[in-house]
Amino acid sequence: MKILIIDDETSLRRTLRIALESMGHAAAEARDARQALDALERERFDAAFLDLRLGQEQGLDLLPELLHVAPDLDVIVITAYATIATAVEAMRQGAFDYLPKPYTPDQLRSVFERLARVHRLQVQVADLEAQVHASVPEADLGTQEPGMDEALKLAYRAAASTATMLLCGESGTGKGVLARAIHARSSRAQGPFLTVACPSLSAELLESELFGHVRGAFTGAVRDTLGKVAAAEGGTLFLDEVGDLPAALQPKLLRLLQELKYERIGETETRSADVRILAATNRNLKEETAAGKFREDLLYRLNVIEVNLPPLRERRRDIVPLAAHLLQFFARQNGKHLTGFSDEARESFLRYAWPGNVRELRNAVERGVILASGDVVGLADLPVQVSSPAQAGVQVGAHVTLDELEAVHIRRVLASTSTIEEAARVLGVDASTLYRKRKRYGL
Repeated sequence: MKILIIDDETSLRRTLRIALESMGHAAAEARDARQALDALERERFDAAFLDLRLGQEQGLDLLPELLHVAPDLDVIVITAYATIATAVEAMRQGAFDYLPKPYTPDQLRSVFERLARVHRLQVQVADLEAQVHASVPEADLGTQEPGMDEALKLAYRAAASTATMLLCGESGTGKGVLARAIHARSSRAQGPFLTVACPSLSAELLESELFGHVRGAFTGAVRDTLGKVAAAEGGTLFLDEVGDLPAALQPKLLRLLQELKYERIGETETRSADVRILAATNRNLKEETAAGKFREDLLYRLNVIEVNLPPLRERRRDIVPLAAHLLQFFARQNGKHLTGFSDEARESFLRYAWPGNVRELRNAVERGVILASGDVVGLADLPVQVSSPAQAGVQVGAHVTLDELEAVHIRRVLASTSTIEEAARVLGVDASTLYRKRKRYGL
């Protein structure tokens, strides 16, 4: 590593430099704040050793300036006047570690071992982020449609606040993508963003996923679990399809929203939460409230800011640009050089109603890229319901068999839902039955 030593005593700088160089590091010296800042302006350093007493200057006053000039710099504070108070203050201001004088070579090596571990973890995180970016198409929320533009402007205006927001729209309209964009524009952007899929679990397991549990709270609870409310501390918790939240959990979510308080399952201790709630639904929660399926007071707490995302069929001018954006991603992912879509494929995109919205468009484009044999995605490369609506558009009452009708219906529900479990719920069957029917119809 390349290290900057900031100390007003020449002999101590030289001694530390010799020790660092003997460990294989490169070192430079600065006797005061001006020299240190000049060095950081000229060169990049991995870490700095900062003495807290630099003649008439205070190292703690210099620390924020160092990090302003070089935000990635790891600063190790050193001092002969070590106290817990100065250590805490140094760490609070952004120091990586703290060494009291006199220190030994073993203590120096220990600091560098910790630095190396942190750097390795940073590289691993960057690599994982690159892998995720490469495997998931970059979110494109650009639009040429006034309805979508209004929704985005409202969401972005409210993003900087701490208000709870309710994102409404059909399945596949991009509510999850928008939730991430809101988080990225908020003051909590550096905190975690966690998602809870409300339809995916039983009431007991969903409560555990949200609030956590203690060991022995229920069958299978073999260890304490914090839950996603605690894991999202300082960040954002996204409740996907909150309209499916079980009735037993609704008052507990209401308390979290009102008081930022909760308890883990099997525990009486009340915990405080520092988390912003974003929620999404594809249901009409006002109708659900009127039917007694959703608490009215919870609805009022959730939709402080309500954002309605229009379905893709109402965003005709966005369809082809979205498809082109997805084509570029999947072409890179599959190692293909594709220039776009044929005229017939583009026309079919505009004719089709897209019941599964952007999610269905994504699936159609991915299939088209995989099957394309030339330099464009053609009509034959697209799913039959997109390329030949008349062929796929079996109507109730038409002279077709029940199997044909069922196959088309299942295909459309699968296209408009995000999971097999959600599709099974919409169809009124269990997941294993849906699996058998998909296999039977080749879906």
